[in-house]
Amino acid sequence: MAVEYRHIVRIAETDIPGSLSLAWGLARIKGVGYNLAIGICRVLNLNPSMQVGYLGDEDVARIEELIREPKKFGFPPWTLNRRKDYEAGENFHLVSSDLIYYAREDINREIRIRSWRGIRHSQGYKVRGQKTHTTGRLGPIVGVQRKKAQQQQK
Repeated sequence: MAVEYRHIVRIAETDIPGSLSLAWGLARIKGVGYNLAIGICRVLNLNPSMQVGYLGDEDVARIEELIREPKKFGFPPWTLNRRKDYEAGENFHLVSSDLIYYAREDINREIRIRSWRGIRHSQGYKVRGQKTHTTGRLGPIVGVQRKKAQQQQK
């Protein structure tokens, strides 16, 4: 049974161009990196270099199921992107809008409890120890004025 080529394939709420290889196409999904995409291809016995446009509906359904529950398919806990969740205490994997939501909630929790990172987030400063003397400045650019330019203005 030949599968008809599709120019855009929707997997896990993400539109993926059909011309990409399967591994790189799956890596376009927020929360799925290249290494996890290769692991998905190996577990499901799919060729990582095949084009995404040639996936059938049943293959797409299997990929979505594996992305939702990688623990069920034998992926080790260190491959998941949400380990030891703050509220549930469990390991799970988040993709697309769920990943964005949980990241925003983590930042809001730190702002609420007034941790060092939360204070830095709320003030708009660098959070991870970077220097702020010369980088990360906000507002309009202020340049150096030379004496000739000042004299011409007078």
